[in-house]
Parts: sequence; structure tokens; C-alpha cells
Amino acid sequence: MKSRIGFIVILVLTLSSTLPGFAEAPPAWTLAQANTETFRFATLFTAEDVGYRLSTQEQLDTAVQWCKECGITHVFLETFRGGYLVPLATLQKAKQRFVDEGFLVSGCITTVGLGRKSVNGWIFPCFTEEGGMENLKHIFEYTAMNFDLIMIDDFFATQCQCEDCLKGKGENSWAKFRTDRLVEVSQKYVLEPSRKVNPDVKIIIKYPQWYEDFHNRGYDTDRQTKMYDKTWVGTETRDPDNAEWGRHPQYMAYFIMRWLGVNGGEKCGGGWFDPYGTSPATYVEQARQTILGGAREALLFCYGDLIGGNGPANIEAFRAELPELFQLAALVKDQPIEGIHAPRPISSDPIGDAYFYDFAGMLGLPLVPSEILDPQAQSALLGAQVLKDPQAAEKIAALKKANTPVLITQTLFNQLPDELKADAASFQLLPTAEDKWWDWMKIENLDTIRNTVLAPHGVQFTAPSRVALYLFAGTLTGIENFNDQPVTVTLKRDGAVNWQTVLTLKKENTVTCQTTDGVGTLIIPARTLVLLQSK
Repeated sequence: MKSRIGFIVILVLTLSSTLPGFAEAPPAWTLAQANTETFRFATLFTAEDVGYRLSTQEQLDTAVQWCKECGITHVFLETFRGGYLVPLATLQKAKQRFVDEGFLVSGCITTVGLGRKSVNGWIFPCFTEEGGMENLKHIFEYTAMNFDLIMIDDFFATQCQCEDCLKGKGENSWAKFRTDRLVEVSQKYVLEPSRKVNPDVKIIIKYPQWYEDFHNRGYDTDRQTKMYDKTWVGTETRDPDNAEWGRHPQYMAYFIMRWLGVNGGEKCGGGWFDPYGTSPATYVEQARQTILGGAREALLFCYGDLIGGNGPANIEAFRAELPELFQLAALVKDQPIEGIHAPRPISSDPIGDAYFYDFAGMLGLPLVPSEILDPQAQSALLGAQVLKDPQAAEKIAALKKANTPVLITQTLFNQLPDELKADAASFQLLPTAEDKWWDWMKIENLDTIRNTVLAPHGVQFTAPSRVALYLFAGTLTGIENFNDQPVTVTLKRDGAVNWQTVLTLKKENTVTCQTTDGVGTLIIPARTLVLLQSK
């Protein structure tokens, strides 16, 4: 692994002596240019940003310099949002400037303000109004004429209950009506017209972070992933103590990135996060989790909001960690993950278990997300979502018969057939706690529970809650302390003899590590990620 990091350094030094004008280039830009094959950072200029913050030469100079100082090598220029369409001359001028400066430049569309306001639908569009759909078609044609790659922001969903939607729904569920409609809209008003005006265009569907509600609002990660050229992932988790933004745990970004990575395979390119409801610590944790989750690119949303408010403080922390983020990406790139089978079938209903996976990860359970329930898994974490599988009971029975360690939520256990519930001792039960998942951080006997499901993987791990564990192939292991105080942890993994730290983020923090009989004892400072490997 050291060789990968060494290669980055050597490449940067080589470029420093060969690139024209290197002396004038910000160090972050030079570093980022040297690492584009490993990882990219991108940003978005919203339609308003393009129209009002990129319209003059001075504004373009400022934006280009800001991007280079942030190590950003890919910019997305949005053409439409909230009813505003960027004028062609302004769009083309901004695009050409970034191209001339050496950036990869792509387009973006946010489908808000297409037509009439939806009924009971927040700011999501109504996708049954014909006038709005014709507008959508023209917006994609306009954008495809200017870009070969276009991303759709995560308002490509609906909650509308207007008369037209009610009529279209008929006797179907809202989920079926909306997913069917968005599949039809994707083909008729997005993909076909875009490809007609630009046969080379590739279109990215970006899925939001609220994965438990995808199907209820029209996202179909089966059919739409197959239709679109690429997929991206919303990895916004923000500050878990911020009630306004949902109190999401940091591990959520990792779980959804990995789950949609399974869904999209090579199509799944990157993660997208923002500064809302964040502090510098939680902002950079979004970046770390996106990279640990297997992304090949991360988008910092968005220029206009990162140059004001809490943006500058977050960006300062991000810039300080940028070299280590590239090193992290190099270390985990293409590394298979290992751990506890965590199935979540597509379009599954959580019942009382919404987002429980994200909190389980905060208990130091290294999850391996899946779309299918595998009866041959070595260990498993199961919630009510698996009931989407018509053979769920039989597969759980097979796990039980094989004496597979299974962690199961009380919600799912209550739904099982009586014959499976008869021997409750064969399962480890996790309490139902929807809307109170943070109470899981106080679970007693956490080390015992955790090590029971880790045993088949040859791993022992002791740690308090809010400490996440990431198992990669070989002995490469990540541990992240999300607590606001130092923690002491121990780690043992088959094949590991002498644990050594290979990367620490924050770089200025010191992680002490001692190994005795293959057991590593570490003291990890607050809000710190460490990668270890046995040497």
C-alpha cells in the first residue's frame, strides 16, 4: 500500500518539473491533476451561479481560482433550476473558460419549477402535466446540445396528488404509479430527446440519500439504473446533532454509497454532499465516508453556498485534508470489502426499521450491503426490509439451520412465522427504535454482540459506540472515531501479526498503536480516521 502513496508523491514531483506554469498553479490543483486516475473532486455551479456568478470576466477569474485552490478538476454547469434557464451566451462563455483552464466540464439539470406547482408535493414537480413535460424535454435538448455528460439533481421525484395524478394512479399504490411514471418520463422526455440531439451524450441519474423512500417518490433503482448511462449517490449526512437536517449518522454516507455501488456496478461513479447543517468536522467526514464507500469522484455542492455562510470554514478544513483524502482513495481503490451481510432489497418497505443500517454501522459493525438476502452468508444483519423477498422466511430458516450468527431487529422478528420465532435464542435481537435510533448508542454488551457476528470473519473488535469499522481485503482495516473524545479500541484479525498505521486523518493527530499476540490496542483521537495494516 505504501507504494501507491509513494507513486502519488513521485507523480506530483514529476509534474512539478514538466507542467508549464507550474510555479503559478496552486499546490492543490497540481496534486489533483496528478491524481485524476485515482480520484476526482468536482463542484456544481447551479443555474443561478452560472447566470449571476460567472457572467463577467472577474467572476470567472475568481471561480477558476477557487476551484484550483480546492483541488477541483471537474465542474458541472447547471442549465436549469427553479424555472430559470441560463442564457446560451453566458453558458457557453463559462464552459469555454473552464475548458481552457484544463477542467473537465459537464452539465446538470435540477427538475424544479418545470410547470404548475404540485399538490401536496413540497417542491417536487408534477410529472403528469403535459406542459411541464414538454418543458422538461426542451431543457434536456438544450443541455444535451452543450454537454456530452449531464447529471440530474435529486428532485427527479414526486409526491404530487393532483387530480391528474390521482386519475393516473387508479387502483395502484402511489409507489407503483410514481415509479412507472418516472420510468416513462425518463425514456420519453429525458433520454430519447437528449440522445436525438446529441448521440454522444451520457446522462447520470443521481439518487438522493433518502433511500428508504425511493419507490414511494418515484425512483426505481432497478429499471432506472439499467436505463441511464451512469448513477451517482447523495452522500449528505451533515451534523448528527442537527435536528433540522434529520440527525443522520455519518455512516449513512458509507452505507448508501456501497449499496448503490452494488446496484450500479461500474455505472456508479461518485458521491455528492453539501455544507448544510455541518461543522468542519462533519463536512470532511462526508468526504471520507464517500471515499471509503468506493466512490471514484465526489462533488462539493455547490459553489454559491461554499463561498458564504459556513462554507469557507468547511472548505478550509477540506483543503487541509486534501492530500490525505487522495491517499485514502489510493489505498481503498478497487479493494473488496468484507464483513456482515446487510441485505436491503430494491423498493423494500422498512416498516419500523427505516435507516437502521446506518446506525448499526455506528456500532462498529462492518456491513457489506446487498440487494439480495443470501442464505449462505457467514453472518448477517437483518431488518424488516428483507420481507420484500418472497422467500425471506425460508432463507432465514436456512441461516438458522446453518447456525449462522444473525443480528435481527425486533420488528422483523415479530413478522416471522411462529416456527422461526420458537427458538428466539438462535437470533441476537436488536430493539425496535424508529425515530430513536440514537438510543442504540447505549446498547449494553455491545462488544459481545459485535464479536458474535464478527467471529466467522476472523475478527475481534472492542470499542465504544460511534466508532465504525471497515474491513478490506487482506488485512487493510479502517477505524473511524466519530466521538468528540479519544477512544481506546482493540483489534484482532486473522492473518494480522503486527499492526501498523498507514494513514491518519486528521494528519496532525497521533494514533498510538501497540500489538501484543496479534491484538492491536489503539488510542484514537476524537473525529479521526485511521487505516491500519499488518506488516
